[in-house]
Amino acid sequence: MKHTIFYVLLTAICIACSSNSIPLIQKGKSTFGILQTEDHKSISDTLSVYLEQATGVRLAAVSEGDTGPKIRFEIDPNTTDFTKVYWREGDLIFTANSEKMLTNGVYAFLEQSLGVRWYDPQTTIVPQQQSVLLPQGVVLAHTPQVTTRTVHARLFYDHPEFAEKLRVTPVAFPDYVPEARVHTFHRFMPHEKYYQDHPEYYALRNGKRLPTQLCLTNPDVFDIVNDAVKILFERYPDYKVLSVSQDDNTQYCQCEACEKIHQETGSPAGSMIDFVNRIAAGYPDKTISTLAYQYTRKPPTNRPAENVLITLCSIECDRSVPIAEGCAAFAQDLAGWSALTDNIRIWDYTTQFTNFLAPFPNWQTLQPNIELFVANNARWIFEQHSNQPSELFALRAYITAQLLWNPNQDLDLLLADFTNGYYGAAGPYVLQYITEISEAMADAQPFFLFLYGDPSQGFDSFLSAQQLNKYHALFEQGAQAVAGQPALEARLAEAQLSIDYAMLEAYRKGLEGFEMRTDQTVNPRVLDVLNRFETVTAQRNITAMNETRFTVAQYLTDYRNMLTRMQTPNRAKGSRVQLLTQPKKYADENPQTLTDGAFGGSSFYANWLGFEGNNLEAVIDLETVMEIHQLEIAFLQVTNHIVFFPTQVQFSVSQDGVNWVALPAIANQAPLQPDSKINDHQIFAIKNVEQQARYVKVVGQNPATAPYWHHAAGLPSWVFADEVLIN
Repeated sequence: MKHTIFYVLLTAICIACSSNSIPLIQKGKSTFGILQTEDHKSISDTLSVYLEQATGVRLAAVSEGDTGPKIRFEIDPNTTDFTKVYWREGDLIFTANSEKMLTNGVYAFLEQSLGVRWYDPQTTIVPQQQSVLLPQGVVLAHTPQVTTRTVHARLFYDHPEFAEKLRVTPVAFPDYVPEARVHTFHRFMPHEKYYQDHPEYYALRNGKRLPTQLCLTNPDVFDIVNDAVKILFERYPDYKVLSVSQDDNTQYCQCEACEKIHQETGSPAGSMIDFVNRIAAGYPDKTISTLAYQYTRKPPTNRPAENVLITLCSIECDRSVPIAEGCAAFAQDLAGWSALTDNIRIWDYTTQFTNFLAPFPNWQTLQPNIELFVANNARWIFEQHSNQPSELFALRAYITAQLLWNPNQDLDLLLADFTNGYYGAAGPYVLQYITEISEAMADAQPFFLFLYGDPSQGFDSFLSAQQLNKYHALFEQGAQAVAGQPALEARLAEAQLSIDYAMLEAYRKGLEGFEMRTDQTVNPRVLDVLNRFETVTAQRNITAMNETRFTVAQYLTDYRNMLTRMQTPNRAKGSRVQLLTQPKKYADENPQTLTDGAFGGSSFYANWLGFEGNNLEAVIDLETVMEIHQLEIAFLQVTNHIVFFPTQVQFSVSQDGVNWVALPAIANQAPLQPDSKINDHQIFAIKNVEQQARYVKVVGQNPATAPYWHHAAGLPSWVFADEVLIN
């Protein structure tokens, strides 16, 4: 059910009130009528309804011949995007260059002049007032610097009327052919159809053709893609944009012909622009979109055709500071593309895709990043929010939409406006949390806040035990402030999820003050947080943990299974580990990760020891000979990041560290397939060992490389292991 909240104000809201103000409504009365025409009926009805909700006054619907002042709606199609509200000969004129911008102008007017707020699809605030006094001359005038504004959130996609109110698109890819929006090479030329008979159609990598990308200098490839484009435009004649773009990997073609173009143009984007320009030449009344992404991000010297749309992506950038400050290479590439074309679409990112619910303090970067894009000819901006609910979901969606409409707004005022309006008496505590975590992030510099990171990366800085306790206390104070108000309690509980999630991961890690066990039992505080997390996610219909279809239900199941494993007697805990192979990068490359009592999570940042292209081989020293009955170790799989299960795991035992007894190998029960679960873990265990041993050796067999059908074909694969259990 939709809840419209009416706030009764002691004094009338008036923007720019002065003795020269003109009353539209004064003391509950008005002499104005709304000029009714069929062309603008929906817009005039919208304005009339909100004026009545705010003041109790319903303006009469009038016709042209009626006397008295009027509200008029006019369109001037001969201008660029604009909306304007002004006085003319006693009438209040709403004018714009299109019906869409006229609608935008009405909602902007309601925000500015009546204080109406739309915070989420179910929460509208209409302040109550007796009078609406407007400044003389121009009341509102706005020319959006960003003409196509998209915030990737189901709040807008599932509620197009809400998207209209905040002036963003109700779909992710407006005007795009539905079957060709992004990463289209594999759609045009699926490897299942062409690769076996025509490997020359695909990328040459290290002397071998792989179906990772297309060979853009092969004339047959051009003909096949061009035919596919033609078919799609014929199938969808009303759509204006079609993407001809690389697949989501960096394995581009390095054959002699392609490399010649790359060298001549100074970038691998050179062959892409050459290819896309030739496609675009056949469709002068359409737009061909392509990516400037990863290996094609650096601009080439060849210029895109006028009907080629460059979608420039900022995926690599640090989100702890503005792009201009922390991602100079991207800013330089943006300036380079801006010098080549005015037809730029930005694909930016605003949340952590590996952990939707994790704290992600990038608040102070949102505005300067949009300002940077606008300053470099970007008129189409796609802000990739999480789509699914994530940390402070409604707030982030609202702030981003507002900044796309007008990047020059005061961010602090926007944050205060939303938190006070949406969370009521708890608003100051939520705002204080945002301030505290933002300041802690600033103090943590240099810190790389990554889209594919994990809360554990912040445990020694902005998510330290001290900071987590401070944030938790703020939400507890907020809960007391709104106690007995179910709607506000529910919104605040959802906002608290990110801190609850970070606390659960802190318990998993065993952060000081966040111990998982009390004596031999689970710390009851862990269960309190876990149960609250489960309850709130269910009540708020939050089902996704990340972009790889790892669900909240699976997270809860895995966490409870971890609690069970953690309580299992483990002779290996704290034992010295000797690595026979070299780990890389993660868990500080510390061998003791395998016996420290901290269990891995869904991300390879969380308590996992990683090996790239080589096996895990480790020896655990139990210090004394003992009877061993069971052995087990867990491995992680994140297929999109080339993290796979080992093909097999083998344990060996020894009393002296010289003579070894090999136990039967444990096969991978979920061999890698194209449809394998993206985010998963598997326990490799062997029971009934019944051996006397001091030393235990474990070998996890790395698959070595990604298979030919994988986007990282030919690249080294990873295996990630966590705790070894011995009893």
